[in-house]
Amino acid sequence: MIYTATFNPSLDYIVQLDTFTAGAVNRTKHERIFGGGKGINVSIVLHNLGVDSITLGFIAGFTGDEIERQVKSFGCKTDFIHLSDGLSRINVKLKADVESEINGQGPEIDKTSLKAFFDKLNQIHHEDVLVLAGSIPSTLPSDIYEKIMEHLADKSIKIVVDATCNLLLNVLKYKPFLIKPNHHELGEIFNTILTTDEEIISCAKKLQAKGAQNVLVSMAGDGAILITSDGKIYKSPVPKGIVKNSVGAGDSMVAGFLAGLLTTNNIEKAFKIGVATGSASAFSEALATKEEVMKLLQQL
Repeated sequence: MIYTATFNPSLDYIVQLDTFTAGAVNRTKHERIFGGGKGINVSIVLHNLGVDSITLGFIAGFTGDEIERQVKSFGCKTDFIHLSDGLSRINVKLKADVESEINGQGPEIDKTSLKAFFDKLNQIHHEDVLVLAGSIPSTLPSDIYEKIMEHLADKSIKIVVDATCNLLLNVLKYKPFLIKPNHHELGEIFNTILTTDEEIISCAKKLQAKGAQNVLVSMAGDGAILITSDGKIYKSPVPKGIVKNSVGAGDSMVAGFLAGLLTTNNIEKAFKIGVATGSASAFSEALATKEEVMKLLQQL
């Protein structure tokens, strides 16, 4: 079974405008509301690809109820912890002549609820997969990813980490099965700007030397690179298409890779499915469907 963890899920209020003028009344052209979060996105795309998963995390208030309702409406299984106080956050994403985002803070997660989360982790068994994705709310310890991986260290669980900077670096000692930085995040880790494949591969190998088993680097329109635990290097361009919405593309790549690995047991095929899935989400207003992925996969 695959488990995904989203510590600060949200309702994403996506607003389309022709232009946005600060300090004035602006009228929307189109609007949508999605229950989201990086782990949730992974679970939704996994379901679209025919792979079951269970979404873990924390929700609160009527916004939390709506997040759970939407996740279930996609066919996903949920095992959220319901917090007694506060509201799950609302993130406003403005799409006009430029894109802007206003992200909420989210509810406070108390020690009792955090203990309940660790109790849920005990249901994860040998050879299951756990996806840890996204930032950590301020009410949780900054080393929560490390504590989770330490808690599960004796279970031979495949752990996937999609996080940035120190949140990612500090878990490498626990040898995560897969990490997925994009090329900008990879450059930030080493305080540089990466401009060539050789530079990206070199930095990815440095993360492997620190403990990461497989490193999947997304590069937006330039495709992706995978460096595997046995030293193989794969590169893929992206399929042709028009980018409509980049939100969730990286999460979709993770979902596609995992779905591909489970269904084919071939890491190269899994890589291509991951690239096609990330592209399918980027080329759509919603998250990738299996039909869209299979169509783009033919280009690769």
